[in-house]
Amino acid sequence: MHIQRGFQQADHYRNGWVTIGNFDGVHRGHQSMLARLVQQAHAAKTPAVVMTFDPHPIALLRPNQTPPALSLLDHKLELFQQHGIDTVVIYPTDQALLQLTPDEFFQKIVLGELNAVGLVEGPNFFFGHRRAGNVATLKSLCESAGRTLEVVPAVIVNGRMISSSEVRSRIAAGQMVEAVEMLGHPYRVRGIVGSGASRGRTIGFPTANMEGITTLLPPDGVYAGRCSINETVYSVAINLGPNPTFGEASRKLEAHLIGFTGNLYGLTLDIDFLARVRNVVRFESSDALKQQLNQDLETVRALANEASGQ
Repeated sequence: MHIQRGFQQADHYRNGWVTIGNFDGVHRGHQSMLARLVQQAHAAKTPAVVMTFDPHPIALLRPNQTPPALSLLDHKLELFQQHGIDTVVIYPTDQALLQLTPDEFFQKIVLGELNAVGLVEGPNFFFGHRRAGNVATLKSLCESAGRTLEVVPAVIVNGRMISSSEVRSRIAAGQMVEAVEMLGHPYRVRGIVGSGASRGRTIGFPTANMEGITTLLPPDGVYAGRCSINETVYSVAINLGPNPTFGEASRKLEAHLIGFTGNLYGLTLDIDFLARVRNVVRFESSDALKQQLNQDLETVRALANEASGQ
C-alpha cells in the first residue's frame, strides 16, 4: 500500500476509485465502503484510493469540541491495508481546504487533484464549507462531470446504524462487547509503560502502567484485552481507574500481561480491549484482592481465547 501526505506522486492516486472521509475507528460501516471501493477499482483496473485528513477537521473548526479519537493514524493505515486499499492520501487539513464550497471541493480535489473515475461514500457523507454538501449534492456533481458515485447502505447492528459517534458512545458507556462488534476488530489504545508503585509485583500480579494515551478510554473497570510483543500475543487483564484497596485515588491504566516475564519500562504498547469484566471495588485485604485477581485472570483468558476463535 502506498501512503503519502498531500498530493505528490500523482500516478499512485489519479484516475482511480476514491473514498473520502475521516474513517475514525475504521468500523464495519467503513469496511463495507472499503470492500465496495476495492471491488470497483479492481474491476476497472484502477487504484483503490482513500483520502483522509490529519488532523480531523473539527480540531481546526471547533478545537474545544473535538471528540477523543477512536484510532491513531498508523492503526487506521494498518486497517486500510488489511482491507485491500492501494493508496492512502493523508491530507494535512488547513483553513484553505475548510473554506472550499462543495462545488469548489469537487472541482479542485475530486476532479483537479484526484481525477476520480468513481467515488464510494456512505449515506451520511458531508463535505465542503460548513458541511453544506451531502450525498445528494455529490451525486449531482458526479452526474454533471460524468463520474460514478456509489452510496453504500449503512450497516445496522441491533437496530442501530454503525457510526463513529455510535461506537464512541458504546465505549464511553463501557459496553466494549457492543463496541467491538460495531468496529469489527478489538478497540486499541496505545501508551508508554511508565513507573508505578510496583505494588502489583509484590502480590504476584505485575502490571504495566500505561501513560500518554490520547484515544478514548472507557469508564473505570476491569477489562479483558490482548497485547502483542515480538509477535507473541498475550491475554491482558486491564485495570482502569483508582486502586481503592491501597488508598490510591488517581486514575490509571494498569495492564497485566498474562504469562509475560521481562521488563516493559519505556516501551510503547498497543492494548486491544475486548470486553468488560467487572467494576473497580475496594477489597478488605490484599489476600481478598489476590483471590479476585485470580478469578479475573481466568475470565480474561476465556474471553481472549473466545475472541481469538480458540
